[in-house]
Amino acid sequence: MKFKAEIDVMPHAALLDPQGKAVSNSMPNIGLPTIHDVRIGKHISMELEADNEASAHEMVETACKKLLANLIMESFTFTVKAI
Repeated sequence: MKFKAEIDVMPHAALLDPQGKAVSNSMPNIGLPTIHDVRIGKHISMELEADNEASAHEMVETACKKLLANLIMESFTFTVKAI
């Protein structure tokens, strides 16, 4: 079966996010002073083949833990859907 995974990787809330901080500080400059606490991460979309949804879920989790996210500094969430 074919599956599509949508993965979000974000810096841990306790860690400084310099890119998010820079964007937050720039919001008033573009007329959006009420936007604050911006956090910037990455979104990853992938297609994969697996025997079932549980197997696809396990494959995506392995990819996240071993390659896509730095678990010391980042957390991840994902969804897997059959296509």
